[in-house]
Amino acid sequence: MPAMLFRQAARLGARVAMRRKEFGIWRRITWDDYARHVRWVGHALLALGLQKGERVAVIGENRPEWLYSDLGIQAAGGATTGIYATNSAEQVHYILDHSGARVVIVEGEEQLDKLLELRNTLPRLERIIVIDPEGLRSFSDPMVMMFGEFLALGRRHEETHPGALEDRTAGLTLDDVALLIYTSGTTGPPKGAMLTYGNVKFEIESSLRCIPADEHDEVLSYLPLAHIAERSFSVILAIYHGYTVNFAENLEAVPQNLREVRPTLLFSVPRIWEKLYSGIHLGMLDAEWPKRAAFALALSVGKTYAARRLAKRPEPAPLRAAYALARTTVLMPLRHRLGLDRVRIALSAAAPISPDVLRFFWSIGVEIREIYGQTEGTGLTTAHRPGDVVLGTVGKPMTGIEVRIASDGEILVQSPGVFTGYFKDPELTARTVVDGWLHTGDVGEFDADGNLRITDRKKDIFINAYGKNIAPQYIENKLKFSPYINDAVVIGDGKKYLTALIVIDEDNISKWAQDHRVPFTTFTDLSQSPDVRKVIAAEVEAVNRTLSSPEQVKKFALLPKRLYQEDGEVTPTMKVKRKAIMEKFGDVITDLYRE
Repeated sequence: MPAMLFRQAARLGARVAMRRKEFGIWRRITWDDYARHVRWVGHALLALGLQKGERVAVIGENRPEWLYSDLGIQAAGGATTGIYATNSAEQVHYILDHSGARVVIVEGEEQLDKLLELRNTLPRLERIIVIDPEGLRSFSDPMVMMFGEFLALGRRHEETHPGALEDRTAGLTLDDVALLIYTSGTTGPPKGAMLTYGNVKFEIESSLRCIPADEHDEVLSYLPLAHIAERSFSVILAIYHGYTVNFAENLEAVPQNLREVRPTLLFSVPRIWEKLYSGIHLGMLDAEWPKRAAFALALSVGKTYAARRLAKRPEPAPLRAAYALARTTVLMPLRHRLGLDRVRIALSAAAPISPDVLRFFWSIGVEIREIYGQTEGTGLTTAHRPGDVVLGTVGKPMTGIEVRIASDGEILVQSPGVFTGYFKDPELTARTVVDGWLHTGDVGEFDADGNLRITDRKKDIFINAYGKNIAPQYIENKLKFSPYINDAVVIGDGKKYLTALIVIDEDNISKWAQDHRVPFTTFTDLSQSPDVRKVIAAEVEAVNRTLSSPEQVKKFALLPKRLYQEDGEVTPTMKVKRKAIMEKFGDVITDLYRE
């Protein structure tokens, strides 16, 4: 990857590689700047004595320095160990201790405080590099170095050892570990998945057909870079194709940044697509009747047009004309308002998404395709190719990847992208990769055309009191299609009926409460309001009408709080940690089953 970056920098030079918003202005960073900073980071690590194969950790939000550090570590022969900025001090300690990182690069004062608290229990830790010095101008500690000082060290080392970094990079092979990615995990401590340069090379090659990006594309980077998904789009594919990466200010600013950047390649997790959908839905309910009528008519035309495209059937001339009018007058202005008007590659991954959400976006002209994979397979396993999309599936296996279904329904994967194993855990590696086949932990099936359909996580499927297998994700996705429901956890293992723990969508329920003069001050007030409960009850009943009797949710409870990663309730890619939720709200579940 470092050599790939240096080749792109030599080719693209003064073209824009990244943008970051500072004080309200998007600051440009060229490919020359990108490569220069990576070289300085690499040389600085050599000056600090980094040996080939050693791990260097990076903790922080998405920003250019994260990428400089990632590729600089690799250029110096190290393996980048990304840590989520939201991780607790205890979680950070586990990863640093387990990985044996001697050098840690942190974003700012908040992350530095965690390291200072932990350093006495991390005997291998030698140096902490701080990217943002805000609040630390007068701080001094022999173990701590500011990023500017770190880069200056790299410049001096480059002047005195001009060929040292190139020599180290030239010594890397496809079998060397490039990334040590600790899986967020819905159960147990994180596991360090070792991904080699060979794994990454295969990911690039296999992605070319389903992600036909080029140097004119732009992406918005906002999901955690410690995760393989965002690393693929903001680093790996970006330096291969040469497109521009724009860093969102934060997760809350994503809608605004989308409108400002108007990306052409948009990768997201279901939660973001669901929030965009619910925002449109609620906005239309609040619009004047001529706008509502125009949108309903345009959406109806869009649904018919999208249905024929998905079915690979030709569109009759009257439908093409009606869609062109709807697109020009309603749908494209809507997409422009959302920042989606330039999107030509739209992807959803990291968790299941409701086909109804996908149909809606196809109807307004945003043709979202699903991709499926896991860290242990270097991110990509199956995907919808352009022009070959079957909603409700995650597409066909990528070129060079074999997928089969085990006797118990588990999805097994074999490819050059399968990782070399878990760091310091050969026993778990042997249980995860058996005879060359990666056991994904997901359950699925193929349709008649070879598209993979994910049923659920193997460990999440349960059997009710009458012996019926229940896949909770299917029901949860239907519930989350409601603009008023943010999260849902369906329960019923060994029980006579299903129940659900539901988290309301604060923005949309707040607006509903204001419109209907329902008093509230806090999230808890909203969740405990009898009027709000009636709204959610109607949404649950609407979903129940689409389900078989054993799958219907008979009772539900509204949780009195949002779910946070910091509280161990969701993963960094916003997947609910079912076990943690059921343990934390065990008394609520008990009440739901009290006769």
